[in-house]
Amino acid sequence: MPVTKPKKRYAFVDVQNTASTTRKLLGFLIDWHKLYSYLTDKWKCEKVFYYSGIDEGDDETANEFESLRKAGCIVKTRTVFSYKKTDKTISIKCVACGKENAEVVDMGYNRKSNCDVDLTVDAMEEAGPDKEFLIFTGDGDFDYLVDRIVGKGTKVYIVSSNTGIKKPGLNTKRLSTRLKDIIKKHKQGTVDLINIDSWKMKIRKEV
Repeated sequence: MPVTKPKKRYAFVDVQNTASTTRKLLGFLIDWHKLYSYLTDKWKCEKVFYYSGIDEGDDETANEFESLRKAGCIVKTRTVFSYKKTDKTISIKCVACGKENAEVVDMGYNRKSNCDVDLTVDAMEEAGPDKEFLIFTGDGDFDYLVDRIVGKGTKVYIVSSNTGIKKPGLNTKRLSTRLKDIIKKHKQGTVDLINIDSWKMKIRKEV
């Protein structure tokens, strides 16, 4: 009887998305060194990729990821840049005179460090029937990537959280509907969700 070789397991971590998920929805910060150790020791990942933006002049974060690189993690970073959101003009009616007045609302800035292309290219190059991937993101933009690498015979775990915030004026979940649809589309055992909530005690940062 032929011996089945164990599949190689790789992890691809969208750092900003994952950090936002645990901080805003689950109430804890990730210790990136603990996560790397958990993935290599517990999950036996042969390669762990971190994709992160770093603010210019943020030496603390730059040094942290450099130490992860030295520990064996594959770290890919980009400089964070800011861009202005389009301001909105709203009409306000004066209660006293009934006159309409236009007021411009400053919508502020968005901060972006797009590492999505790096993650996508790396995952596509590494995909194959002898692989299992852990992809850390709740971003629906990766639904096509997941579909393609499954088509190459790769088993995928999406690591995120299905927890949401529901209160007046705000109803949101980190795991996008598009990723939920991908999980439903493929049979169980091909694409599965790992709730990162369950890893809290293993990977949280002590503060």
